[in-house]
Amino acid sequence: MPSVAVVIPAAGQSSRFGGLEKKPFVSLDGRPVWQRSAELFWNRPDVSRVYLVLSPDDRADFRARFGHLIAFANVELVDGGAERFESVANALARVPSGVELIAVHDAVRPLGTPALIDAVFGAAAEHGAALLAVPVADTLKRVDAATNRVVGTTPRTGLWQAQTPQVFRRDWLLDAYARRADVPQPVTDDAQLVEAAGYPVVVVPGSATNFKITTRDDLSLAELILKARTGSREADQPPVRFDDEAKW
Repeated sequence: MPSVAVVIPAAGQSSRFGGLEKKPFVSLDGRPVWQRSAELFWNRPDVSRVYLVLSPDDRADFRARFGHLIAFANVELVDGGAERFESVANALARVPSGVELIAVHDAVRPLGTPALIDAVFGAAAEHGAALLAVPVADTLKRVDAATNRVVGTTPRTGLWQAQTPQVFRRDWLLDAYARRADVPQPVTDDAQLVEAAGYPVVVVPGSATNFKITTRDDLSLAELILKARTGSREADQPPVRFDDEAKW
């Protein structure tokens, strides 16, 4: 497996989340959301380094609150920019030239699994670019923003909802970022830039549980999923057996 650098942008404003704390820094079943996302990668033997991108305004507070969590982890902090793509570009500039693949993963998408990551890493190694995604299941409506009236229905055949990680050959991603000013706005993910640069991107089936935390309801649902996973792992353990003569 080629070496992979992982970029995790966490410099956004969390404007839709509400509250005084930004989404990546809130607790999710005892650990901050950013950590649950980062630790999906930082112990993998194929990951060269995790680049966590923070707003410069958050760096001092982050170090005070979470510095002990990355003291011995394979994580490097990077200053973010005004926009998400500036933040990712800052991290790309830090990735050594010997790294073959670069993955970009949302800091607030903490419920990925090793199997999903294995699959998308493997697809990117084979094809050059890959992302996790799930087929759109619901009916899609176009709505007038001023009146909230439905103005059309979009056929969902062939439509997939993009997830992360999204993984690319390093040279492809750098070329796509070098040409990002030529791409019509808005650009909503890194795969869009790579597609616009003319490189093929393949889809790897993701999971409905690999969602991004956007609202407080999402956070509550993520906690339920984590607790269910923990309970399932405990149920899979063999029962503890004691010697018949043991006294308790």
